Amino acid sequence: MPSDLATRFHTLRSAAPFWSLRYHDERREVLAMRQDTIEPPSLSFDRGAMLTAVVEGGYGYCATSDLSAGGLQQALDRATRWAEATRGKSVVRYEPAKFSAPRGEYESPPGAEAPSRGAIHDLLAAECQCANVDERIVERFAAIGLYEQERLYMTNTGGEVRQRFRFTVPYMRVTANKGTVTQARSLDYEQQGGFDLVERARFIGSGARLADEALQLLAAPNCPSEKMDLLLMPDQMMLQVHESIGHPLELDRILGDERNYAGTSFVTPDMFGNYRYGSELLNVTYDPTRRGELASFAYDDEGTPAQKVFLIRDGLLVAPLGGRLSQARAGLPGTANSRACAWNRPPIDRMANLNVEPGTSSLEAMLGSIRRGILMRTNVSWSIDDSRNKFQFGCEWGELIEEGRRTRVVKNPNYRGVSATFWRSLRAVGDASTFEVHGTLYCGKGEPNQVIHCGHAAPACVFAGVDVFGGAE
Repeated sequence: MPSDLATRFHTLRSAAPFWSLRYHDERREVLAMRQDTIEPPSLSFDRGAMLTAVVEGGYGYCATSDLSAGGLQQALDRATRWAEATRGKSVVRYEPAKFSAPRGEYESPPGAEAPSRGAIHDLLAAECQCANVDERIVERFAAIGLYEQERLYMTNTGGEVRQRFRFTVPYMRVTANKGTVTQARSLDYEQQGGFDLVERARFIGSGARLADEALQLLAAPNCPSEKMDLLLMPDQMMLQVHESIGHPLELDRILGDERNYAGTSFVTPDMFGNYRYGSELLNVTYDPTRRGELASFAYDDEGTPAQKVFLIRDGLLVAPLGGRLSQARAGLPGTANSRACAWNRPPIDRMANLNVEPGTSSLEAMLGSIRRGILMRTNVSWSIDDSRNKFQFGCEWGELIEEGRRTRVVKNPNYRGVSATFWRSLRAVGDASTFEVHGTLYCGKGEPNQVIHCGHAAPACVFAGVDVFGGAE
């Protein structure tokens, strides 16, 4: 961050009663190894600021990569003109006096510093070599992403929020092939923190482990096709929550803003407070305050302080994922989830840490309760309709469960359902011992598009009578 950016901000002038600056500085580096060959390293930097102005009844913004005093003033002047031009024409009446002046700081868990780039490449090479256990292993890929972000939010009314984020993301994929059959196993671990996350993710040793599992899948029978109980492990629960709870509950989507891009939602505003989204065992929270999860923060990009909010409590839908603007439009409560992917995008309603709260069932108890079912983990394919209701997901790994025991590995496990009824079939929620934190760096939404990171934590869960089916041989 430029050392005198705050000083430059305080020299700015506008006729608007309220204005703000949101600065975003991001550094992304990815080191990778494919087979036994180093991939070209990827390194990128992105830095700029968005100036926002608010007048009575109007709102405007302008982004710039020119961080000089003159560049910032030009952006603020243009934002002010837009605010004046939109006066009385917006879907809500903007009131400058209601915009807060937050003050605070946030920093990701520090963790260990990354070693030299040579040492990282040695680590990647070792895992790729350990995965080379059989001639049927046709691809070995390992990577580590190192990402840093710094954000500053300032207002002319005295607000100042500084937030620093650090991400270490290990990834491993091993692919096996025999004839026309190809199977893969992968590791993807996404949280905030330092290089110690690599060990916590069990990345060391993953090459040999994933190769063994890919070979098991190669020899496994196809997943059966029938209705049965489904035990979803946390790394697949992540996507189930993301697609069939997170996106449907985004309030701007409910209000129609995504209709011509990524679909609308089967949820309507009148459902909040009375709609049974799932069984009584389902409790879902929006919690950016959870330390170290991928999308943890202290304030959203409009300066709203983060707090834990129940979206679904005991199966009933109680609150949407709606930031300040959507709350005003819909007259509903919401969350601190106005988030932007970069300095040149405006904040919109986004997921952050969307979590299923743990229940009381151990993994052993859940397995023991299943007469015939299947365990699935690690998403490999997904599809959901444009109202975020009917879905179909495929997983890398499946295990048949018979009379309370895992009996054999099956390949190409898939399942499908309807969001409006799938969550009501939830009949067991794992306890804290089954709870895992996951996330994704690549959630897309908005026009122009914004790709943002979301955290999702969940225990293992059992769903009754799910339509399960195998893929093509």
